[in-house]
Amino acid sequence: MLSIKGTVIYTGKQVLKDAFINFDHKSIVDVSTTSQGEILGEYPVITPAFIDPHCHIGMCRAGEPSNDEEANEKMDNFLTLANALDSVQMDDVSFSDSIEAGILYSCALPGSGNILGGGSAVIRNYGNTTSNALIEEAPISIKAALGYNPMSTREWKGKRPYTRMGALALFREKLYAVTKKMEKMAKDTENKDVDFSREDEILRDILYGKILLRVHVHKTDDIESFLRFTDEFKSIHSDYNIRFTIDHACDVHKIDIFQKLKERNISVIYGPMDSLAYKVELKHENWKNVRYLLESNVSFGLMSDHPVILQRMLLFQLRWFIRFGLNTQQAIEIITAKNAKILGIDTFLGTLEPNKWASFVCWNGDPFDLTSYPVTVYGEGRLLHPLPEISQ
Repeated sequence: MLSIKGTVIYTGKQVLKDAFINFDHKSIVDVSTTSQGEILGEYPVITPAFIDPHCHIGMCRAGEPSNDEEANEKMDNFLTLANALDSVQMDDVSFSDSIEAGILYSCALPGSGNILGGGSAVIRNYGNTTSNALIEEAPISIKAALGYNPMSTREWKGKRPYTRMGALALFREKLYAVTKKMEKMAKDTENKDVDFSREDEILRDILYGKILLRVHVHKTDDIESFLRFTDEFKSIHSDYNIRFTIDHACDVHKIDIFQKLKERNISVIYGPMDSLAYKVELKHENWKNVRYLLESNVSFGLMSDHPVILQRMLLFQLRWFIRFGLNTQQAIEIITAKNAKILGIDTFLGTLEPNKWASFVCWNGDPFDLTSYPVTVYGEGRLLHPLPEISQ
């Protein structure tokens, strides 16, 4: 048994004073005022490891030309069989930067140039290879995109939309084709005349809500369009229930749509903040828009969208939420417990509690003080930073 003492411990649910994290190999045994083993150190502040729920780390790699980035595959508009993990390279130096900053887990996603870009991968930033970086317990989601981005890729291969209505029309065409095949299969139990591909199976699972869509969208009316889109398929068959998150929403500058998402129990993965509003659909982007997230009580987390915001800067975006009244514990919760819950990994990450992974960050002071920084970082009970020196 090993112990780490914190003068202040943010558990992801509450703040404890003068307490110990007691852990045995990978998992936490308890967090209490009593040490249960060898004390490895004492630190002013300890937080859970931070989680980035939406990024392209390892796909858009530091020090490599933009033409080499692999977030978007340009061969077709619908790529249900693509998997972001296949384009991640763990030798991206951004991973070590993130570990040093306390961000240990990422959800890597395809980019937003395609209407359906492919599957996500929740990974350990400290994995030696993509195989051992992959967190197999995490559910896979599929990246979707609306708004400007998919209609701006007209020179790419495949059938491409020129308008927002064109993008949804192509998506509608795909889903209706699958519903017709399912209707035919229901009538022909031997399925001799139906070619039901793996792509069809994934689209079917999207219709039934078995696979979560991660929908890139910034503007209010684009969100409204997708709500109508999902309602349309719900009206066809009561068992159709397309599940999705709203990723970005940075142009939303009124509370109404967040209230509607709250009523429908749809989560928002907000951000990135502190980036240039580089396109017209971000003309209302402003840090003050976070008030609408908070006032609506919609479920939300916070992304980096690395490399749009470097992942190592994830924590600093929380300052805007503190300006709107959150205390430091509530702010930390956004990039720990809340992000974990949205990603479906909250049974083992996001908070410092018994039986959860011993992944935490030890600070030399208040994380929200500009002079503070992580001095020791553990992932699943293993020291990740600083790495022990190799004896000669």
